[in-house]
Amino acid sequence: MAVAAAREALAEARAEIETGHDPGDIAQRAAALAAHSEAPRLRRVINATGVVLHTNLGRAPLPAAALERIREVVGYSNLELDLTSGRRGSRHDHLAAILRRLTGAEDTLVVNNNAAALLLILSALAGGREVIVSRGELIEIGDGFRIPDVLTQSGARLVEVGTTNRTRGNDYEAATGQETALLLRVHQSNFRTVGFSERATTAELVGVARRHGVPFVDDLGSGTFVSLADEPLARDSLAAGADLVAFSGDKLLGGPQAGIVCGTAELVGRLRRHPLQRALRPDKLTLAALEGTLLLYLDPERALTEVPVLRMLHEPLEAIQARAAELARLTGGEVVETTGRVGGGALPLTELPSAACALEEGLAAALRAAPIPLIALIRDGRTLLDCRTVADSEIAAAAEAVAAARTAAL
Repeated sequence: MAVAAAREALAEARAEIETGHDPGDIAQRAAALAAHSEAPRLRRVINATGVVLHTNLGRAPLPAAALERIREVVGYSNLELDLTSGRRGSRHDHLAAILRRLTGAEDTLVVNNNAAALLLILSALAGGREVIVSRGELIEIGDGFRIPDVLTQSGARLVEVGTTNRTRGNDYEAATGQETALLLRVHQSNFRTVGFSERATTAELVGVARRHGVPFVDDLGSGTFVSLADEPLARDSLAAGADLVAFSGDKLLGGPQAGIVCGTAELVGRLRRHPLQRALRPDKLTLAALEGTLLLYLDPERALTEVPVLRMLHEPLEAIQARAAELARLTGGEVVETTGRVGGGALPLTELPSAACALEEGLAAALRAAPIPLIALIRDGRTLLDCRTVADSEIAAAAEAVAAARTAAL
């Protein structure tokens, strides 16, 4: 590593000399390059953006209970061992009981994210056949992920029904035939149609599916076990007749990245047996973190206080203002009103009244270079530290990052 850093420093110095510039202390440069190359690239940051589920910042921060479960199984574990019989077990059995309890499903399956869940469902149940989807749900979300592309990859054939703004139950009825494998409803993520719009109800979609003897699959997107505005609940969808639901673990649920599928034993069994399932299965750390999170939901009141995402979404404005005032006192900033967001494709129209510590505009880049990077917003010529997403325990570190940034700017 040291030799590679020295060679890189020499190459940079030669290039600077050729352009007439002083290369400075080459040994010091080599030492800095070596230190940089050995430093971890995935780092903790302080989220001062006010976006609770910030995809670029890793979405949901894990509850303490999830971290404790990870610590307990980080070595050897009974991941695929039945401790009663001593025979080989299944990693999918560890969370099945609690997910059945929370959703009312007959059976469940966990994979590595919700996109994987959708790909597995389509591959296992609809390969070579038709899947009916509303035109208003053929969305593209972050990083170019498009629903039509997933259908193509699975081998299913897309049948579009309705229009962008209005799709009714009879549109699905008219399109369903001998080649139909399933009806699919897709969560619209950050996309919403307002005004002159209409979507088929769950009851209508279940009715069409029953009359034609095909499954109705409900992609719930973010997924939540507590009522949050108009976000659908897995239990409600299954109770209304959906055959399968799929949702994320690291969004409104507040756990690790995962895709959770719940539904009938027959269909979930087909997913378990599909060859693609092995490629999409979660590891022991994901399962441990998800179990630690799910256990909190057995007591909804406990979940509201111990799941960081839920705590941030429900925190009173007065508490956020107090945190912003303390940060302003430590940094010489000013408390201003601002608006936070849910993020992660959930509740895109929801505005979260918040408070921020406003600082000089030029600090944003230097704050990202702090020992603990502080990720802020730039708005109206100022750097804003939105305190909805800054925890009480992070205020001192945030103030230190501001001091370091100001020193670096001198």
